[in-house]
Amino acid sequence: MAWSTREIAELVGTSLRAVRHYHEVGLLEEPERRANGYKQYGVAHLVRLLRIKRLVDLGFSLSQIAAMGDADDHPEEALRALDAELAATIERLQRARVELGLILHQAAPTDLPPELGSAAARTPMTETDRSFLVVVSRVLGPKGLQAYADMLQSTSDEGSGEFDDLPADADEPTRQAVAEEIAELTRTLYEKHPGLLELDADAPGGSRHAWTTAGKALADLYNPAQLDVLRRVHHLIRNT
Repeated sequence: MAWSTREIAELVGTSLRAVRHYHEVGLLEEPERRANGYKQYGVAHLVRLLRIKRLVDLGFSLSQIAAMGDADDHPEEALRALDAELAATIERLQRARVELGLILHQAAPTDLPPELGSAAARTPMTETDRSFLVVVSRVLGPKGLQAYADMLQSTSDEGSGEFDDLPADADEPTRQAVAEEIAELTRTLYEKHPGLLELDADAPGGSRHAWTTAGKALADLYNPAQLDVLRRVHHLIRNT
């Protein structure tokens, strides 16, 4: 019994192009040819093709299949490795679906981790503040992110307008007044959320990296008067 290339491709449920490619990469031996030059495939070719297609459908790459050879019809080690890989992929996809559900349900932003996304969606903030939050979310650890999220959920934009609208050339009295107001609000936040005092405690890259990154973001996002106010706030709180 012999089949043509088209016939064996149809039996296997694959394409002519795939069969020819398997020949090219050495996965399938070339069959004998009839007198008219056409290939004639036998049962051995059919069995080999079915095995290749089965392994491809399971998720093996052609290079992995080639490494298995054609003698082992039950490559247990390779099958177990693929099973572990698929389990990890399924877990990742399940987490992604959960996060996607939260994003859709809560209209949360896609550039923030889930710990901060839902809280940020419900908190009024300027685009500048939101950009800073995105940067900070990349350097904080789980505890730091949770402390930040808890703070966002319990605060409003009260008192932030003067800082947001502060011009770069704001005079000394104005800067000091805004700094004192923000310092008072910050003290209250620290009392309600002591975790804010240790935001960098579990930062993956370490405390120095977290604060250096945050500092660069502040310098890029806020004007000189606003940065001066933030320095004053830090000084006022530290010397309380």
